[in-house]
Amino acid sequence: MQDTLIKNKPVLTLSKVCKNFGGVVAADEISLEMYGGQTFGLIGPNGAGKTTLLNLITGIYSSDSGQIHLNGRNISKAPTHKRALLGIARTFQHPRLLERCDIQTNIQLGIDLANKRRRKPSQQNQSEITMLLGCAGLKNVDLSNSVEKLSYGQRKMLEIVRSLLSEPAVLLLDEPAAGLNAKEMEYIVALIKVAIEWDIAVLLIEHSMELVMEIWRRSHFNNSESDTHLY
Repeated sequence: MQDTLIKNKPVLTLSKVCKNFGGVVAADEISLEMYGGQTFGLIGPNGAGKTTLLNLITGIYSSDSGQIHLNGRNISKAPTHKRALLGIARTFQHPRLLERCDIQTNIQLGIDLANKRRRKPSQQNQSEITMLLGCAGLKNVDLSNSVEKLSYGQRKMLEIVRSLLSEPAVLLLDEPAAGLNAKEMEYIVALIKVAIEWDIAVLLIEHSMELVMEIWRRSHFNNSESDTHLY
């Protein structure tokens, strides 16, 4: 019963969050609730404040007013690293990886964060790593290779895999499909489906409503219990 009650509560709640940059209003009383196992699409043109909202959620920017709660805990003043430790993961428009390290080291970052949060031995993650790399089209990649040997699309996949391995409560995807081809789009959909199956709340931001709806349709086609929201 306790697990059911927790699942029926929002994982992430924003209450009248505001952010101004001088005279520019970037976020004007933004309120939303995100639940585990659901996807949320945030759509808008350049300059609409989509990435700003992600930066507010992750703590890169501090809000001028309003509150942000993660699993009922007020994280409005928490630093970025604390929010990550509590269960917020994100990707960026342009992948941010450890460029001078190999692929395995980048993967290990996600595992280490999960271990710190859940005290779960890293060796228990091997099956998850194999599955996620397969979903991302990276199954045959030599993990000892430098990240620099990966294509742009592969780097975006690796960043999502790393985020999922951290076992977050919330996954924020900042234009994950930008610059990808049709096949790589399939990998994005597969990874989002994994997030849904793991009861992770996913916030997807994009320019195109058509693209967001297509990702939602394909990722939910065989999952009638899933839900989505567009903002």
